[in-house]
Amino acid sequence: NKNKHLGLKWEFPGGKVGFNENFKKALTREIKEELNIIIEVKEKIAEETYKDHKIDIHLHYFLCKHIANTIKFTEHENMVWVEKKDFFQYDFAEGDGNILSLL
Repeated sequence: NKNKHLGLKWEFPGGKVGFNENFKKALTREIKEELNIIIEVKEKIAEETYKDHKIDIHLHYFLCKHIANTIKFTEHENMVWVEKKDFFQYDFAEGDGNILSLL
C-alpha cells in the first residue's frame, strides 16, 4: 500500500502477534487475513531486529506449507514468486533484506 511506511517495497507477508497468541497462531491468522490461504507453519528459520525513524520491530521468519484456498489479495497490491537469482531485481523492505541470504 503506497500510503503506508515502506508501502512501495516488496516484503514477506506476516504481521503482529496478538494478545494470547503464539507465533504460529499469529502467522496462520495473518496469512489468512492477508492472502486468504490456510497454511501449516513448519519451522522457524531466522529472526532479526530492524529499526528506522518510524518503526522498531523484531522479525521472526518461518517456513510454511500451503494447505488450502487460492490466494486473494486483501491488503497487498501484488505478489510474485521470485527465484533466488532474481532477488536483486526487487526493492525489498529493509527489514526483510537479511532473510534473503537464508532462502
